[in-house]
Amino acid sequence: MSTRKIALITGASRGLGRSMALALAERGEDVIGTYHSNKAQADEVKDAIEAKGGKAVFLPLDAGDVKSFAGFAVAVRQALREVWGRERFDHLVNNAGFGHHAPFAQTSEEAFDKLFNVHLKGVFFLTQTLLPLLEDGGRIVNISSGLARFSFPGASAYAAMKGGVEVLTRYLAVELGARGITANTVAPGAIATDFNGGVVRDNPEMNQRVASYAALGRVGEPEDIGPAVAALLGEETRWVNGQRIEISGGMVL
Repeated sequence: MSTRKIALITGASRGLGRSMALALAERGEDVIGTYHSNKAQADEVKDAIEAKGGKAVFLPLDAGDVKSFAGFAVAVRQALREVWGRERFDHLVNNAGFGHHAPFAQTSEEAFDKLFNVHLKGVFFLTQTLLPLLEDGGRIVNISSGLARFSFPGASAYAAMKGGVEVLTRYLAVELGARGITANTVAPGAIATDFNGGVVRDNPEMNQRVASYAALGRVGEPEDIGPAVAALLGEETRWVNGQRIEISGGMVL
């Protein structure tokens, strides 16, 4: 039976999730990652983790389809037994998500529901479904956004979901404390990834405008987030619980 820690990271094939998976592999942790549709990307991350001496399994998951979660849990249990000879994993990172930008007055019910299903309902019920597979003394990290603290026009629906995740995280910390499980929120600021169509990464004007809001004078990179999440899952942060940790370079201070 493997003695290495195992982290389950949703949306681990790209962007921040990829950075988290690789940072955890650097710290000697194995990964169960999920991807929505791009298996080739997932395979690249799996290969990179294995090149670092770790083990990784990538499973497909629609993070907004609650009805699929029971079947996903079966696949996780099977992977744990076959690859690691274990019944449970140690760390859950609810990272999967997508962006949406529209003025409040023009946000459709369809767009709102899609955001809700992935960013709040999905996080709630995926965590609930996976609880029997999470080790006592384990960790949960939910990914929020700086937009839950500061307000930029066009992000009302997305930010509302992230605000809900932050409240949920505090309740998880209270209700799961008897099992020694901690729950924290990490709230990134603007990051140069393909998120929201890559607008922060690929649009120089937008990149410069967003950078002007940060005390450190630039937008974030995935490598600013992944290692920080990995550190939050380390033993040295075992007493951090029920907290919101913003990693934004000091945006809108």
